[in-house]
This record gives sequence, structure tokens and C-alpha cells, in this order.
Amino acid sequence: MKKQFLLVVVLLVTAVIGLGCQSEKGELSQDHGSVQLTVSAAASLKDVLTELASKYEKEHENVKIRFNFGSSGALQQQIEQGAPVDLFFSASEDKFNKLVSNDLISQNNSVKLLKNDLVLIVPKGKTQEIKNFKELTKDSVGKLAIGIPESVPAGKYAKETLSNLHLWNQVQSKFVYGKDVRQVLSYIETNNADAGFVYQTDALASDQIEIVDIAKNNLHSPIIYPLGIVKNTKHRRQSDEFYQFLQSDQAIEAMEKYGFKKG
Repeated sequence: MKKQFLLVVVLLVTAVIGLGCQSEKGELSQDHGSVQLTVSAAASLKDVLTELASKYEKEHENVKIRFNFGSSGALQQQIEQGAPVDLFFSASEDKFNKLVSNDLISQNNSVKLLKNDLVLIVPKGKTQEIKNFKELTKDSVGKLAIGIPESVPAGKYAKETLSNLHLWNQVQSKFVYGKDVRQVLSYIETNNADAGFVYQTDALASDQIEIVDIAKNNLHSPIIYPLGIVKNTKHRRQSDEFYQFLQSDQAIEAMEKYGFKKG
């Protein structure tokens, strides 16, 4: 009986140790498994973030970055509706701050990272027709491309600029609306509009357009790009690491190369 009892005890101890090892292996496997981060970002950030993500993934083989580019207003609404997003990189403080107010992003895990300028662009070779904002009222000027002001920050900044120049009511009938700033850029590149309002960084990315005027900073709200970690992320550690990477000297240098300014 004593031998049988000892045998049972040994078997039980062995089983417990085995389960512990399996649990530890499972945790290690989960920790070192491939993780996909979803980053919702303003369309104007597409080029630089795609470049930075490629570099980051080479140094972090277990992390894949998936981007959801669009207008900041649309991305904000998606997050409010429960879209599975890990980080939000907005081109507008007010869209970003709504998520902070709704407790979806913590103020402690957010940063005003970049600045940008609003510019007036025309198709390449057409600078003789339009030289500045005030010339948009001319009868010879047809369609004007602008982001939807309610959801596209660049469109909101353009509306503020034109309103402060007392031009909004005079040119409003000429507008064709874009769902994001890159669509506005496309309208000008393809000659589907005579002029448009985009960020300086978008203009610098194209060789098919020309900048004819830059909006003065006192004509619109500050163009700030906040970055933050969404609270319901399921990959907290990896999100924080990528969040820190985007604030590194290496990342800022790349962003400045594309025309952004440090916030």
C-alpha cells in the first residue's frame, strides 16, 4: 500500500510539473508569435509611414504593421464604433481630442508629433492662370478641389483660410469634394480641377502639380498631427514600442524629409 501511495504521489507531481512546463511554453510561444498592429493614419502620412513600417518590420521580425489610411474624421468615427485599431495618427487635433474625451485614447499615451502647412496647388504648367488664393474668384477659374470640411482636416483648414480671406462665399459654387487629401491631389494631377487645397507634404510628393500659394498660419487653426495608443489595443507592449519608435530621431528625420515639421 505504501509503495502504491508513493507511486501515485510521484505521478501527480510529474503531471503538475508537466502542465507547468506546457503553460510556460505556451506563454513563450504567444509572446514570441507574430503580431499584427493596425494603425489608422491620415492619408497625408501614407508615404512616410509606409517607408518607416518597412524599416521597423526588418528590425522586428515578429511584428507586422497594417495601415488604414483615410480622412481623420472617418478614422475617428471608425474607432468610436469599435474598429480594432492599435494606434491613431491624426491630421487634426479636434478629431483626436474627441477620442481622448470619450476615454478611447489616454492623454498620457498621446503626443503632438508633427506640423504641416496648407498650400494652394494647380496642375503643372498652369501657374499663369492662378497665382494666389485671391485669384480663385476669377471667372476663368473653374473647378476647385477641396476635402470635405466636416471630415477631412485639410478641407477644414481650407475653409477657415478662405473664410478669413472673405473668399468662401464667392468660390463655394466651384468646389468638387474629395474624401481625403490624396483624392484632392489626384484631381489636380489629372486636370479634373483647376486648383486645390492640400498639405505641403502632399504637394512635395507629386511632380505633376505646382504650389502657387501657402496659407499663412494666422488664417487657420494650427495644423497639428497627434499620435496616440488606442486603449482597447490587444497588443499593448508592441503598440507602445512602435509608438516610441515613431518619436525617435530616425523616424522624425524621415518625416522631415517628406516635408513635415516636428511638433
